[in-house]
Amino acid sequence: MAFEPPERLVRALGETPGSSQTTEWLGRLPELAGKALDRRGVQAQRVQAPGGRSSLVILVRYADGTPAALKIAPPGARPDRERAALEHWAGFGAVRVLAAPDGADEDGALLLERLQPEVSLRSLPEAKALLEAAGTIRRLWVPPAADHPFETVAERTGHQCAAFATAPAQAAPLVAAALAARTELTAAAGEPVLLHGNFRQGKVLAGERAPWLTVGPEPLVGDREYDLARLCRDRLEDQVATSAGASGARRRVNRLADSLEVDRDRLRGWTLFRAVESGVRAMAAGRRRDGELLLEFAGWL
Repeated sequence: MAFEPPERLVRALGETPGSSQTTEWLGRLPELAGKALDRRGVQAQRVQAPGGRSSLVILVRYADGTPAALKIAPPGARPDRERAALEHWAGFGAVRVLAAPDGADEDGALLLERLQPEVSLRSLPEAKALLEAAGTIRRLWVPPAADHPFETVAERTGHQCAAFATAPAQAAPLVAAALAARTELTAAAGEPVLLHGNFRQGKVLAGERAPWLTVGPEPLVGDREYDLARLCRDRLEDQVATSAGASGARRRVNRLADSLEVDRDRLRGWTLFRAVESGVRAMAAGRRRDGELLLEFAGWL
């Protein structure tokens, strides 16, 4: 079968730094996918579409019919760190990594248990989705291994600050507030735990051995509040469309903080930083509407 990457993946990778290397990887993707399947002795059924924004996922099956999923990501996405996190969680709250023949994993591809890719927490009513999300993310917050390979929240956000140089002039007050929040939060960090790094409702899929399991971590180590910040702005267009506005956004932050027993002010600060950083990046990539929504949300906080 053909392994053409979904258009969503092509667009998203084109917005990332080092796009020339990514273009080369996309050109080699059919070859890489074929070799990864052969090494693991599985047969492709179909490419998952629209799929994610950072990898190609092929739904596969073993010779005995057992379903699985093969995930192939560019080296810059650090699939080795994703593997390390998933293996550390060992299926508790997250998708399981399946065993592959010796040497097969050297290509960076991940063979995963098959979940239901079309059924995420976004299919649930908002209140139920947030309840299930809170229960899922709580399971992931465990101490990392002593020799873990993950970057810290301070390191990742330090790199992300470079994006603020492209911010439009009207966003200057929000950028200043985001940078001040990061400085304060990283200066007084709490006990570090392993974090998903990109947790939101769309990253939690229905499974067989557990009702809901998370996928697609961008793992790092640090404060729990950082991990919740992306969830605070889930279904952003719906939030903006309501009349609640700023008060609604702040209530959402407070409810999530209270439900998971984390600090309200720290969660607000990381939500502000992550919304501004994402908004500035979206504007720089030409996604003006997305950027304006994110910055509007940040202004509410």
